[in-house]
Amino acid sequence: MSLEEVSRLLLALPRAVKRLLAILVDASLCVSTVWFTFSLLAEKWVAIDQTVVLAMAISCFIALPIFIRLGLYRAIFRFSGSNALLRVAVSVLIYGVLYAGLFSVVGFLGIARSFGIVQPLLLLVAVVGVRSLAHYWLGQRYLYKIGKGDLPQVAIYGAGAAGRQLAAALGRATHESRLVAYIDDDRSLRGHSVDGCKVFHPDDLQQLIEELDVTDVLLAVPSITRTRRNEILSLLRQFPLHVRTVPGLYDLAQRKVELSDVQELDVEDLLGREAVAPDSKLLNQNIRGHVVVVTGSGGSIGSELCRQILRCQPSKLLLVELSEFALYQIHRDLQSMQTESAELASVELIPLLASVQNTARMSAIMRTWQPHTVYHAAAYKHVPLVEHNPAEGIRNNVWGTWSCAQAAMQSGVKNFVLISTDKAVRPTNIMGASKRLAEMILQAMAAQNARATQSASTTFSMVRFGNVLGSSGSVVPLFREQIRKGGPITLTHQEITRFFMTIPEAAQLVIQAGAMGIGGDVFVLDMGHPVKIIDLARRMVELSGLSLKGPERPDGDIEVQVTGLRPGEKLYEELLIGDNPKPTQHPRIMKAHEDFWEWGRLGPVLQSLDEALSLNDVPRIRQFLSELVSGYQPSSDVVDWVHLEEHR
Repeated sequence: MSLEEVSRLLLALPRAVKRLLAILVDASLCVSTVWFTFSLLAEKWVAIDQTVVLAMAISCFIALPIFIRLGLYRAIFRFSGSNALLRVAVSVLIYGVLYAGLFSVVGFLGIARSFGIVQPLLLLVAVVGVRSLAHYWLGQRYLYKIGKGDLPQVAIYGAGAAGRQLAAALGRATHESRLVAYIDDDRSLRGHSVDGCKVFHPDDLQQLIEELDVTDVLLAVPSITRTRRNEILSLLRQFPLHVRTVPGLYDLAQRKVELSDVQELDVEDLLGREAVAPDSKLLNQNIRGHVVVVTGSGGSIGSELCRQILRCQPSKLLLVELSEFALYQIHRDLQSMQTESAELASVELIPLLASVQNTARMSAIMRTWQPHTVYHAAAYKHVPLVEHNPAEGIRNNVWGTWSCAQAAMQSGVKNFVLISTDKAVRPTNIMGASKRLAEMILQAMAAQNARATQSASTTFSMVRFGNVLGSSGSVVPLFREQIRKGGPITLTHQEITRFFMTIPEAAQLVIQAGAMGIGGDVFVLDMGHPVKIIDLARRMVELSGLSLKGPERPDGDIEVQVTGLRPGEKLYEELLIGDNPKPTQHPRIMKAHEDFWEWGRLGPVLQSLDEALSLNDVPRIRQFLSELVSGYQPSSDVVDWVHLEEHR
């Protein structure tokens, strides 16, 4: 049987059998080093008599339990590194102290005292030697045997502590990938070796790919600035490399890097924009020590609001959600956060199943807990779905907001913040028009409050922003799935643009904007420059180590299919109806002045709209929206699917 056949046979054995073999090998090393030590001290080969056998048995009896206890048999020999060898040294050191105590101090069985020192040293050399041999023979020979093309050839960007932790994690893994090099910006490290792998400079990327067949790069530079990170990603995009990353500096401070921590680039990397540090005073102003309600708490924005609010330590956090599963999920996530942080454990979490359209239920919730602040995130937001279910969309987005606002005002809630959208500006769809109408209701109620001069009036404010990356229905998870399947990427229009922001940044800005409200305010978040969706898709494809197929590159990997604009979809979005935004104390939050209808004028039209909704009279619904919402211009006929089926 050849060595290759033996290696394949050993690697195919069950894990328990491999561990038993390792124990037997170490037992044989204990036995052989005892006999060899006797022979070495006697300067001749000695016969194995009763004394030798007893010394062998004692060696095994002391060494093997120590080795098991310290986890020597949990390591995978072919991927073990310096940490595993250090554990071997510590184990043999403990063994040596005990064994030397028997023979050097006690003078056990009349054996020379030097025996208790020499034998542990020989055992250390033998155990380390056998494991090093296994690492080379079963590891390197095996990896080369299955071929380079069968394993991702990985380079780690960053030869610092995080990079070395990641390398150790790769070493502990099975044959998922093979680390072949480090990349580091520090020119003084160029050409040096870290843990047996050569360090390259970013200028050497082409050489690295050609010589070592590198296919994957793992970013392990958690402490660099967003600007430098963007520069690195721009460089890596020029090469056919799949780029992934490890967690940020805060996460690494909590624990060591594991292979499971390696993840696709986060949405901040795709956006390429530097987040502004939040103002802690604004974050805590309406939350710390108060009772807070979040409606739609299981949604993309609502759930992130809950996480940010929990970190600000309210006295109670009420999670209002219609979906049982979504409520269960966010409640469990928040409980996990409390488990990990003792300072959050005192916050009382109250999960509540409720529809925001149910006035009686919302009034009971507000009356029972007397909240200080309400963040109203509950809404139907998917444009095509609401376009074909107009009555339900308006009921939820408009009447749901009205119901919650009335319940809040009647219960003396201090602050009510509506989460709105850029689609409310000159809307071309039912969803956008419904959100603008919800804004108008709050503006009218705020004006009515101001005239009534009630000392305990509710401060109504609205926060308007664009798309959030990574939310449900966002293009990012859709594109990731399409890239994973090999394409095609579906795009509604080559020129379509959107404003983008990450979910955590949006949630933090919503909280800060709400704290600046004085009544009827429409806050607009600075979303930066609009992003062409085709450019976002290209960035995601290139950072996956692939290329977009097109006229310039007909042999590309991923094709783009243009499907045409969906019902109610705009080619580009806006954040302001007027052109007069005012700055606030936060650099990313502006204040808009938007015209609205006074309640005396708005109320009767809402009643008429209510009647049209009850009859599911789509033409009348559309007519009322055109009358109420300035700039509403439907991009296509509004077709209710139920109404369509009834008249077939």
